[in-house]
Amino acid sequence: MKGREAVRVDVLRMAKAALKNREIEKRAPLDEPEVVRVLQQLVKQREDSAAQYRSANRPELAEKESAEIGFLKAYLPQDVSDDEIRAAVEAAVAETAAASSKDMGKVMKAALAALQKGGNAVDGKRVNEAVRKRLAG
Repeated sequence: MKGREAVRVDVLRMAKAALKNREIEKRAPLDEPEVVRVLQQLVKQREDSAAQYRSANRPELAEKESAEIGFLKAYLPQDVSDDEIRAAVEAAVAETAAASSKDMGKVMKAALAALQKGGNAVDGKRVNEAVRKRLAG
């Protein structure tokens, strides 16, 4: 606030409000994985908004959303790399003995569990794409 960074202050206030609302819904304090999930939801909302603003030819609003994403991501754990996702998917396929796309649910569950144990942020969409690619090929 003293640095007069209005965007950062707004983003932090919005994140604090979202966390407090989630805490009220749950009627208990949030643990770290829940806090991460709330922040990931906020990032996803901003990404969706930025995409809509770009398609509506409103680059100034898309830039604002992108700046907010940057501030929010500073408070999230590091994303897992594509190599880590591939390794987790391979391990999950071996563990579940998956042979076709019918086993996708089992593989997704095992891969996400393995990746989340590391404490990093995991985008289910990226894992889903890796599982589809592996089971299709």
